[in-house]
Amino acid sequence: MRIVLVDPSRAVQRAMTQLIEEGGHDVVVYADGLEALSHIARDPGVRTLITSTQPFNMSGIDLCAAARKLSGAHRALHVMLMSSSDDYYLAVTALDNGADDFIHKPPNPDELRARLRLADRVTTMKQQLIQFATTDSLTSLLNRRAFFDAGEEMCRAATGGKTLSAIMFDVDHFKSINDTYGHGTGDRVLAAIGEHTKMTDGIAGRLGGEEFCVLTYGDLADATAWCCELQRVIRAQKFQHDGTSFGITCSFGIAEWENKESIDRTLRRADVAMYEAKRSGRDRIVASDTFALTNNHDEWQGAARIDGRRS
Repeated sequence: MRIVLVDPSRAVQRAMTQLIEEGGHDVVVYADGLEALSHIARDPGVRTLITSTQPFNMSGIDLCAAARKLSGAHRALHVMLMSSSDDYYLAVTALDNGADDFIHKPPNPDELRARLRLADRVTTMKQQLIQFATTDSLTSLLNRRAFFDAGEEMCRAATGGKTLSAIMFDVDHFKSINDTYGHGTGDRVLAAIGEHTKMTDGIAGRLGGEEFCVLTYGDLADATAWCCELQRVIRAQKFQHDGTSFGITCSFGIAEWENKESIDRTLRRADVAMYEAKRSGRDRIVASDTFALTNNHDEWQGAARIDGRRS
């Protein structure tokens, strides 16, 4: 387990580092709370923070609160405040401000190692729960809710210069694949597409049924090139069922994100472009700026739609 230790005393740093490493853990040491927080933000492998009450530049209580806010609901981080004080209210304040544990300084070696074993178990279980809550079990891509959450984060981060593009695509005539070869074979098709879709500089999700979505860095030209490559790979793949071989195609719609636009609005335009690809023949890539919107596109229901049914 990777641990960030924060304490202004070099003597405490040395003693704690030895105890932590003897327990089989990796430790990164800081005296400055802000520097420690920055490291945690950069390194998703950090699973435990141990801080004294008075690191440089911010209090230990504030560091606990900031680390908890940073980890949010999508990262397993165990936060421990360490103090030489026996003040009951300090422990209460720490726990109320994001700490998971409170330990006396200097800690009893056996107690510290036991608490770190607890932190290891708790963060492992939390990470598994996060995985189950955010990942589509069939394709290992983000599920619908996690994709929209991550997409909003990407849009907020992109405000101010970065270019983003949304790609919506689904499997042509997927219902006939399920009807002809069975749902097990249909699941193998979706899993194979998910494996290919992971290869993107951005995020990828399965929104439901046979419908997939990608939010990637780059403009329409970059997104179109990515779609062309995925289209080539998908066309080349063959699936087997009871001695029969068959191939598949997908229809793609692309929209470039506009500054301060919501992820839902961008996906709406990409989805409309995918609708146009279906309408105009399937196995096509259509960009949202290449056709005029009509009343035929008003049926799009955005984030409320559970899955795609446009085989």
